Amino acid sequence: MSKAALIERVAAKGKLSKAEAGRVVDLVMGEIQGGLKAAKKEGKYTIGTFGTFSVTKRAARKGRNPQTGEPIKIKASKVLKFKPAAALKKAAGC
Repeated sequence: MSKAALIERVAAKGKLSKAEAGRVVDLVMGEIQGGLKAAKKEGKYTIGTFGTFSVTKRAARKGRNPQTGEPIKIKASKVLKFKPAAALKKAAGC
């Protein structure tokens, strides 16, 4: 779903104008980003019945270039993961 589609659905469900819904969506996304930044030390950011975002470290590893087949080194990196809460899983039918 695109951001514009999300804004349209929020506007329709909340009986808001698209401009107001856009501000609401931006506010929520900004708060999630701010929460992730604030939770750098813990590595986790939980939103009640929605789920938990976590930052994990991925170790350096060896890979292969798919075009040439020659081995390459892949740098270590951080990865953002999301684990949905039980209520969200249930709503999705999982």
